[in-house]
Amino acid sequence: MKTVQLKLSLAVVCAAFTFLAAQSTPAQSTDKKSPAADSVAGKKLFERHCALCHGIDGKGGRGPALNRVRFTRAPDDDALKSLITDGIPPVMPEGWFFDDDALANLVAYVRSLSKIPTDPVPGNATHGAETYARSSCSTCHMLNAVGSPYGPDLTAIGERRSPAFLAKVLSKPSDGLAEDFLFVRATTSSGQIIEGIRANEDSFTIQIKDNSGRFHSFRKSQLTNLQRLRGETPMPSFATILSPTDMQDLVAFLASQRGPQ
Repeated sequence: MKTVQLKLSLAVVCAAFTFLAAQSTPAQSTDKKSPAADSVAGKKLFERHCALCHGIDGKGGRGPALNRVRFTRAPDDDALKSLITDGIPPVMPEGWFFDDDALANLVAYVRSLSKIPTDPVPGNATHGAETYARSSCSTCHMLNAVGSPYGPDLTAIGERRSPAFLAKVLSKPSDGLAEDFLFVRATTSSGQIIEGIRANEDSFTIQIKDNSGRFHSFRKSQLTNLQRLRGETPMPSFATILSPTDMQDLVAFLASQRGPQ
């Protein structure tokens, strides 16, 4: 009888130790790690959704060139994912439809574009700087904090745009207009005519920035005429102003503008 009781006691003790051991052992995680980002899959997504603006090889077009190491708006991968998801209204649409894996793949491919060298740029950038000054480009553009903010800032234009795009816009400026750009001409009730870039507009008011950088605000009821000059720009075609050599040198100069390094 004593032997039976001893065996039962030992069994209870063993069971207790087994239970305690099971409780103290961390449960094995059933979570699976996300698969490594696939840049090949990302390339297919890029060609389908992004190449129209950024170029099939990421060297830029309507949108900025992506074959560079750093992006001002996306210093790390998480920021780049957010930028793709949220877009940059109105020039870049939202990518809300990408799931986490697709985003990771797309980011991996975009980052791989930094290994693609930039296209060689023919022309003399030093002479292009002289052409830039002689052509009074600073009356409309800022470059390294010098000039007027009427037109786009050119400080890092060579990092954002390809040489081919720059050459096209210098020849035909209307080809490079942003989605939200609108040149307007307003005539006040006193007969004053104000031309400039639309800065803001709602149902009742409009704000116009003229070529001196000054802003004019009007209630539309104050205007006798408001012309929306769609597809027009105050920038002239330099193809009719500069020689082919000067144009090439100016492109070389602008392509060399990479901003603070």
